[in-house]
Amino acid sequence: MNVARNVCSTSTSLRFCSKTVVTAALGALLIAVAGCSSVPTYVAPSFEVPATFKEGGTAFKRAEPERAVIDTPEQWWLLFDDPALDQLQAGALLGNANLQAVAANVRIAQAAVLGSRAALFPTIGIGAGATRSRSPILSTQTAAGLAAPVTSYTAQALVSNWELDLWNRLGAQVDGAQARLDATRADLASARLSLHATVAQTYFSLRAAEAQAALLDRSVEAFGRSAQLTKNRYSAGVVSAADVAQAEAQLKSAEAQRVEARLNRAQLEHALATLTGTPPAAFALPATAKLPAPPAVPEQLPSFLLERRPDIAAAERRVAAANAQIGAANAAFFPAITLSASAGLRSLTLGNLLKTTSNFWSIGPSLLWAAFDGGARRAASDSARAAYDQTVATYRQTVLVALQEVEDNLVAASALAEEVAIQQQALVAAQKAQEVALNQYEAGIVSFINVVTAQATVLSAETTLLNLQTRRLSAANTLLKNIGGRWDVKAECSTSAAR
Repeated sequence: MNVARNVCSTSTSLRFCSKTVVTAALGALLIAVAGCSSVPTYVAPSFEVPATFKEGGTAFKRAEPERAVIDTPEQWWLLFDDPALDQLQAGALLGNANLQAVAANVRIAQAAVLGSRAALFPTIGIGAGATRSRSPILSTQTAAGLAAPVTSYTAQALVSNWELDLWNRLGAQVDGAQARLDATRADLASARLSLHATVAQTYFSLRAAEAQAALLDRSVEAFGRSAQLTKNRYSAGVVSAADVAQAEAQLKSAEAQRVEARLNRAQLEHALATLTGTPPAAFALPATAKLPAPPAVPEQLPSFLLERRPDIAAAERRVAAANAQIGAANAAFFPAITLSASAGLRSLTLGNLLKTTSNFWSIGPSLLWAAFDGGARRAASDSARAAYDQTVATYRQTVLVALQEVEDNLVAASALAEEVAIQQQALVAAQKAQEVALNQYEAGIVSFINVVTAQATVLSAETTLLNLQTRRLSAANTLLKNIGGRWDVKAECSTSAAR
């Protein structure tokens, strides 16, 4: 009792004591709830995968997008050792309009992060003004009923409705915006990777079209000699008109195919111009009719190469953003506490405005809680959870597609290398058969139909070989894209060990 009497002996001290207790209790409550968060603990989605690649025999490690490389991939196209391709890739990186659009999306996402962070801080406004007004006099003794006009001057600073983020609603929005920014950066890396792969594939197709046109040039020349030989023999009465017609038909067919190959080459050149951001009329690529040599694909690739795939990183970051959105939706179930404040100077004369007697201030919190909303908050929470489930499913599908793409192109690279070797042998055999048929025809042993068949077989074999070589280049190019860039296993292993 003595202690209480000493501390709270007067009414003033009692009021002070009560305010102190209330303030301390409120402070303790705020400290307690400030640590509360409506955001569920984020756990990166998991996915059950086979222990080894079916086509490569290498173990798969679940991608860890937080460590994934989402910047520009390595210059993996240098493996094809083609200076023209290198120049095209550099031009596409600088001039491609689609890539520039995706880069703009990154800047938009960066601005969204800054905007969400700004909500964590109070908005302070500063203003000044002068007001002249006149009000009615309340006294009934004044006949006029109006007071003289009054001019007042004001200078003040305002803090309007600053929300105290006790339930981490604003923090969840910041986390979600940051995760979306990370996903957009990964999208940019994925767009770069896709652009480089598209440029390489278009370039290979263009060179293949040139090689096909060159092949048809040689075939037209050979078929022309055969047609002239047949005409000479027909004039000598050795062969019939049917042989001449067959020779002419074969020649014209090859000429038509040559026109188609040149058309294809021209359109592919236009496509490369567009990919590099250049009008087709201002773009020209000298013809070489030579395919670059495909790089040797390692028999086994370490599975951690998939960690560099930016599409996997983007999918995981969108899961994190959806998880943060659940927290923002759940925070709506709690009351919103805002703080407003103002301070300034007010005087009826401009000269007295800066005196201490002219100052004023106000500060106070407000609480708003929706007691009934017809289920709107519950619907928003359910929608956020469904969106989260959707992003998890998308992530798992992305990993599945990544595994399939690597498997497909691993087996394609191996099988096509074997097919090319076999087809080269088939071409050699067809060329020998053509030589025999021509000799027999000139000796009058066989009809021209045998020559036509042999020449058609050689053309078909050469075309098939060219197609296989192009597909082999395409498989190597696509595999490099699928693993996020180069496959320098030694460098990757040392990088992984350094982690």
